[in-house]
Amino acid sequence: MRRAIFPDLEGVSVFITGGGSGIGAALTEGFLEQGANVAFVQRSDATGFCDEMETRHGARPLFIACDITRIDALRAAIGRAAEAHGDPTVLINNAANDVRHETLAVTEDFWDENQAINLKPYFFAAQAVIPGMQRAGGGRIVNFASVAYMMGIGEYPSYAAANAAIVGLTRAQAREFGASGIRANALAPGWTMTQKQIDLWVTPAKYEAFLARQCLPRPIVPEDMVAPTLFLASEASGAITGQCLPVDGGVVVTG
Repeated sequence: MRRAIFPDLEGVSVFITGGGSGIGAALTEGFLEQGANVAFVQRSDATGFCDEMETRHGARPLFIACDITRIDALRAAIGRAAEAHGDPTVLINNAANDVRHETLAVTEDFWDENQAINLKPYFFAAQAVIPGMQRAGGGRIVNFASVAYMMGIGEYPSYAAANAAIVGLTRAQAREFGASGIRANALAPGWTMTQKQIDLWVTPAKYEAFLARQCLPRPIVPEDMVAPTLFLASEASGAITGQCLPVDGGVVVTG
């Protein structure tokens, strides 16, 4: 796939959560193609993915094994990224877990664990990178949400609540740090056909029903998220902040 080139992303220090699989892997590769210096975290081993990226692009992303629910470990990983590439001036909060669940079955422990994955790291990753962005005179935060909260899907209420909160957090970040030249935007994917979704939750009936909701009669795939993210991370979107961009084939309508 040929992509648009964003010259201002060359050499930029980028930090991505969950950057070695699914949508995150596509984002890591997309930023590498732009010549950015990419560091990413995830719990599972991503050495093989990094080997593949180095072979394909001649540049190796910095993989740091990290459980993002441990905020001390997340902060330490951002520190390692800064040591290797300079203070991150692009933060992509992508990692999430959309495990299916029902309201009446949710325990307090499940709720806390779900929010600890899907919301809490978004706040504290931004908190960790913002001082460096301020020193640099600006930065870009892209927070991945989901159209799930806009649609009122009932299969994961805690996850939907977290994604609504992510959009609220994004708008607060844009307002609080705009004077420092920091822009914050959210990107809301539709049902994206990652391998995890295919393995765990896609059935022919569910897929056909969801596809019928889209304006575009084709599957949404991880690569569909790359160009919009690059746009929000670059100066091509220099006057855009505090917004939520659905990338869902036309399921939801905003405005």
